[in-house]
Amino acid sequence: MFTDYTKIIIKSGDGGNGAISFRREKYVAAGGPDGGDGGKGGDVYFKVDKDKNTLIDFRYNKKYKATNGENGSGAKCSGKSGNDLYIGVPKGTIIKDVETGKIIVDLSKDGQEELILKGGRGGRGNQHFATSTRQVPRFAEDGEPGIEKEIILELKLLADVGLLGFPNVGKSTFLSRVTDAKPKIANYQFTTLEPNLGVVKSKNGDSFVIADIPGIIEGASQGVGLGLQFLRHVERTRLLLHLIDVSGIEGRNPTEDFNTINEELKNYSEKLSKRKQIIVATKADVQNEELYGELEKLAKEKNMEIFKISSVTGEGVDALLDRVSELLKTLPKEELYDTDEKMVYTLEDEDEFTITKEKNVFTVTGKKVERLMRRINIDDNESLYYLHKGLANLGIEAELKKQGIKEGDIVKILDYELEWYE
Repeated sequence: MFTDYTKIIIKSGDGGNGAISFRREKYVAAGGPDGGDGGKGGDVYFKVDKDKNTLIDFRYNKKYKATNGENGSGAKCSGKSGNDLYIGVPKGTIIKDVETGKIIVDLSKDGQEELILKGGRGGRGNQHFATSTRQVPRFAEDGEPGIEKEIILELKLLADVGLLGFPNVGKSTFLSRVTDAKPKIANYQFTTLEPNLGVVKSKNGDSFVIADIPGIIEGASQGVGLGLQFLRHVERTRLLLHLIDVSGIEGRNPTEDFNTINEELKNYSEKLSKRKQIIVATKADVQNEELYGELEKLAKEKNMEIFKISSVTGEGVDALLDRVSELLKTLPKEELYDTDEKMVYTLEDEDEFTITKEKNVFTVTGKKVERLMRRINIDDNESLYYLHKGLANLGIEAELKKQGIKEGDIVKILDYELEWYE
């Protein structure tokens, strides 16, 4: 089974919590706080795996998670960081963000490895909160949560040459003639239901990869037939061989077929419609002279090269391959996407906060204030003093007063409800 599109969920590891601990050792008076820091959560990476050819594995396993960091402990011992998660994908895989539709990264190079999600930071232990006036801090930081994202994996085959044409024009027969690929060949339409790749080795020692793209029909750019599922594979190719049946056996008009396929390419991608093409008249052993004459005239009007071949007898095949090999030396490999746009998701500090009021309850939300709240031990007076100072530094205390908070009103942060007093 060929799988070239799937959605999965990835999550980086949570950071471990900082420890609340105090040094207690014989002959050491007032040893002080010694809570260690939590370990960092594992990151999520994607890498090109040369042994993978499809995305089939991701059809059955939809969720991937890096391990969490361990909590800190006493004696200033930090927790172990979580293990990073490396996810192997085939070369040619594009990763997109489901929420925004933006491309995160294009994995099109051998050995390429990209960081996608940063793990949560570990929380600091209470050793970091000791001051001259707060010598016994009974609070520490919780670790940051990891980041969860739903992403799209989309595989676009990497081939030098793509075979275009309506169903049953001889693409599979041609591929089986010039490579060791064994595509299904039969006398009915849509025998090829998934792309086939083959390596051509020319007489002069050059080699290149050909992709047999399943039959594209009218309306393919809107998803008709095999549609968009396979048009995406044409994007990676540098040269297109447009195979057109000139036998007349199927009752098709070569000129109309040429125009229809090229209109679909243009509708799908303006850039793709300008890709270098060679017209290949197939089934020359049983050709209709009138039909071939019309196609030859069209090639002249379009200023395009035309080759006449028979994959059965071998007529014209070597000449075509020699020309393809010669052209590929002059055609650059194009980057589909700007890799400088690669995004790495990380949990950033944000000073912004929102306060909503309902009767005498003021609910405060915001990443930084919520992170501050997770450090607090509400049963400890020094910890509550640290909270008040933090709220003042973030500007929340001033905003609450501006909104008319009075003594006895309730301030709600996360699941905590605190009574306001002056």
